[in-house]
Amino acid sequence: MSLEKILSIGGKPGLFKLITQTRTGFVAESLLTGKKVTVGLRSNVSVLSEIAIYTLEEEVPLRQVFLNIQVKEKGGKTSIGHKEDKIKLEEYFFEVLPDYDEDRVYPSDIKKVIQWYNMLLDHGITDFSDDTAAEE
Repeated sequence: MSLEKILSIGGKPGLFKLITQTRTGFVAESLLTGKKVTVGLRSNVSVLSEIAIYTLEEEVPLRQVFLNIQVKEKGGKTSIGHKEDKIKLEEYFFEVLPDYDEDRVYPSDIKKVIQWYNMLLDHGITDFSDDTAAEE
């Protein structure tokens, strides 16, 4: 499964897998609980493949950050947890993405990236390559 089918829904913990679209929104399944939820069009929803992290020069797609973590951790889970203190999180993120913009990437963002990466790994989603580049 690619990141195009994985969603973050505002106000709901964890990540969701897109099941189907409906007239009024869509149906998604929680990766945490496995429960299906209906989501309206007015909900704040982000597709992981569309998220980017600010660096000093450009915006780096989240999939590239996940690939960097995957290489650093040799395909395993992160060496630190998402509940570590701010300094440890920033040190870790500098190893993964050395030129990230400290002023625009908050510790809460780093926590989410680490938490999401580990959650995706738990569910066997480890292919972070760019599907659209492979098709071209």
